[in-house]
Amino acid sequence: MPATTKKPPALSGRAREWGALTRFYELPDEGARLGVVYGRRRQGKTFMLDLLAHGTGGFMFTAAQQSSAQNLQMLGAAYAEYLGLADPVRFATWQAAFDALLRLGERRDEPTLVVLDEFPFLLDTEPSLASLLQIAIGPTERAFRKGRARLILCGSALTTMRSLLVGTAPLRGRAVLELIVPPFTFREAAEFWDLVADPEVAFRVHALLGGTPAYKAMSGGVPSREDFDQWVAGGLLDPASALFREGNVLLYEQPGLADPGLYFSVLGAVADGAAKRSEIAGILQRPDAALAHPLTVLEELQLVTRSEDALRGRRPVYRLAEPVIRFHQLVIRPREAVLAARGGLRVWRDVADTITSKVYGPHLEDLVREWVLAHAGATTLGGIANQARSAVVACVEHRAGHEIDVVAIEDLPGSARKVLAIGEAKATEKPVGDGELARLDHLRELLPPSTASTQVRLLLFSRSGFTKELTESAGHREDVELIDLDRLYQGE
Repeated sequence: MPATTKKPPALSGRAREWGALTRFYELPDEGARLGVVYGRRRQGKTFMLDLLAHGTGGFMFTAAQQSSAQNLQMLGAAYAEYLGLADPVRFATWQAAFDALLRLGERRDEPTLVVLDEFPFLLDTEPSLASLLQIAIGPTERAFRKGRARLILCGSALTTMRSLLVGTAPLRGRAVLELIVPPFTFREAAEFWDLVADPEVAFRVHALLGGTPAYKAMSGGVPSREDFDQWVAGGLLDPASALFREGNVLLYEQPGLADPGLYFSVLGAVADGAAKRSEIAGILQRPDAALAHPLTVLEELQLVTRSEDALRGRRPVYRLAEPVIRFHQLVIRPREAVLAARGGLRVWRDVADTITSKVYGPHLEDLVREWVLAHAGATTLGGIANQARSAVVACVEHRAGHEIDVVAIEDLPGSARKVLAIGEAKATEKPVGDGELARLDHLRELLPPSTASTQVRLLLFSRSGFTKELTESAGHREDVELIDLDRLYQGE
């Protein structure tokens, strides 16, 4: 069968990631080349690499949590099966195994993909593997000059995989591909869940579970509006469900974390609305400086994001990057005993206000910032934004600071930094009315003079649409855009 790098129908989304992998595979260079692929578990890394290996006639080996000798034996068996040999191959050393794998690239004129999946499991019992690989693909070695092996190391231990290519690591400077596989974007998730036609349900599902592909099967299938409450109660809030403790599992999956209780406390504070380091420190009753390290680690694990205030520097805000953790911290963790005794449906109905204000609200704010960067057109924004952040502006009239959910900024080399638009996101179940537009007008007046505030456009995002009065008011203004869920999911 001829090799093919065409994206298979079985792979939903992942156009960017598939393109990066196929470009790596198709490199015209003679000699072996190294790529590193990583991301949290359940994002479909193994599935995607397996599809590419199958389509191109490549070799893929997935390590297990066992001894080095056992993995080496399994690798030899997989190697022999790939070559169609009657008997297993017994590699005496890992160096011999790497040499054999790289020589697979000499068997044909086209490249040969070689994937070592769960590479951190191999490093756990054989820390020298990175150094051995450095030698095997070094400029004086046969693999560097002959054949076209395309070796990919894949893993889910983020800190371990990142450390392969930084500082004085043996493989630093050797990889030509470093691909991070994130959860699906909200639009990719809607397509994957077959919910493009119902953006309301797509939004709810994404707000609770995010974009991790495996959660579709783990949750018991795709909900509808009619059975949504039962879907939540019977899956996410059922102690027997695999998703019930997922908010804990994500953190424990990363090796080498000291004091997990501190990390969970930080996640809980952020989920509850603490966005500044000082606010998190106040809730935890710890010194502000003591949180610098755990927050940095949570960023590296892609569980928390950090961004600067759009209008004032050195004012970072922290948000949860993984919705399932927010759901666990706000709903499941405080009510585990009640869920076991009374069942999920009653609890789900009791926490309706919390879901709207602390889950759907913050999540919609995250989505609108993503939409501004990835989907909003120049006509909508009055330009193309390369930054979309929140901000706080001081108000003398109200003697308080007002939060702006999204500030769209064009900041390009050689040009003055320009605020294109500001926006508000409302996740309530009632349509948004004229009052929110008046508030946005007021917020625009509070922007720094350097932003040329009279030209800044106003964006109103609503989960539940807009009143007739607001629609009519906005229709008479060229500086106002109304974006509902339909437009968020399919428009620009």
